[in-house]
Amino acid sequence: MVQKRKVIIMGAAGRDFHNFNVFFRNNPSYSVVAFTATQIPDIAGRKYPAKLAGKQYPKGIPIYPEEEITDLIKKFNVDYVVFAYSDVPYNYVMQKSAIVNAAGADFVLLGPKSTMLASKKPVIAVCAVRTGSGKSQVSRKIFELLLKKGIKVVSIRHPMPYDKDLTTQVCQRFASYTDLDKYNCTIEEREEYEPYIDMDGIVYAGVDYERILRTAEKEADVIIWDGGNNDFSFIKPDLLITIADPHRAGDELGYYPGEMNVRSADIVIINKVNTARREDIETVRMNIKTVNPTAQIIDGQSTIQAEDKKMITGKRVLVIEDGPTVTHGGMRYGAGLVAAKEFGAKTIVDPRPYAVGSIVDTFSKFPHLTNVLPAMGYGKKQIHELEQTINDTKCDVVVSGTPIDLTRILKTKKPVVRIKYGVGTKTAQEIETLLVKFLKMKKLL
Repeated sequence: MVQKRKVIIMGAAGRDFHNFNVFFRNNPSYSVVAFTATQIPDIAGRKYPAKLAGKQYPKGIPIYPEEEITDLIKKFNVDYVVFAYSDVPYNYVMQKSAIVNAAGADFVLLGPKSTMLASKKPVIAVCAVRTGSGKSQVSRKIFELLLKKGIKVVSIRHPMPYDKDLTTQVCQRFASYTDLDKYNCTIEEREEYEPYIDMDGIVYAGVDYERILRTAEKEADVIIWDGGNNDFSFIKPDLLITIADPHRAGDELGYYPGEMNVRSADIVIINKVNTARREDIETVRMNIKTVNPTAQIIDGQSTIQAEDKKMITGKRVLVIEDGPTVTHGGMRYGAGLVAAKEFGAKTIVDPRPYAVGSIVDTFSKFPHLTNVLPAMGYGKKQIHELEQTINDTKCDVVVSGTPIDLTRILKTKKPVVRIKYGVGTKTAQEIETLLVKFLKMKKLL
């Protein structure tokens, strides 16, 4: 009898669980002894439940802090450590490899052949080079265009299973605000699901993507994979659109696994060209052509609108931005700050002196953030701390660059101006032309 190889999966409550489900769960050659967690607060210390782990794991699988990886490798005599999270620079990945190798284990990256599911329906995947490049607004525009053409379409979102009880998040379907409450969604989850609900769309997410895919296929002619971070698709795409960000020119060849998305893409959209420097746009274009000369390149505009821009003009403004974009996405600002400056804010207030609890920890962990407040909300306690930080900040108005209506989930004494951003008209027309070609090829038009 061949001895099972012992495995640890390094993750962040997303691809780690997917890789386990599709490659390791029913694989008799391996025994996954642990997950490690990073990036997301309060994930470590939990278990991947026995109900989801399968017959080989009757006690479930423990989740430890990533900082313990060296001790875990030695404690469990681990053979392989699988790296399974995204939006990290190459030197970070190889540093993890050095740590793992020094502890005696092999360092492994699983690719598409081992992890991509095959769909019975045509799949359009929208991925990116970095978190916050604008893939979700492109995904939603594709969704909208398909609906207008009478195509039944469902979006499947990259996982964000942050609930303490993962068995409640196996296969989630979001079609109403009630569903957001039903699944106890975090702010990050709401940022992705609410915009679909606002356009009468349907989006799936969860833990078990085989089950999610098969369920979604029952009500869709076309499936959109709406990627997370800069991860590659969990589902094999018939059309891969990758979004590049000239505000972080060069990252398309320097971050894992974003470069893979560039190299694999059928179409690359260089987004935000209306707010980026020309030299940065051309750097991105050159890098794309170097690694993927056959990809079609589109210059994409990202438009910004304020609900009431007069409320911003001449005021002391607290800017709130999409959390992942400005934290591990590395951006110093987002649509909120761009809008505050464009619409004439008198002062951008530094939120750091007013931060409380875990919000203080967030600023310590991401010192590049100086004049924006990330919309952190990975649980009721953190949402309350975000609320208190907002209320304590000495400002006239809050400019919210997060895609959701924050007032639905927290109470603030300050007036809030929502900033909405989407795909520009010319970019939408180019995307529509490509979609028509794709639908005709698939005999759906």
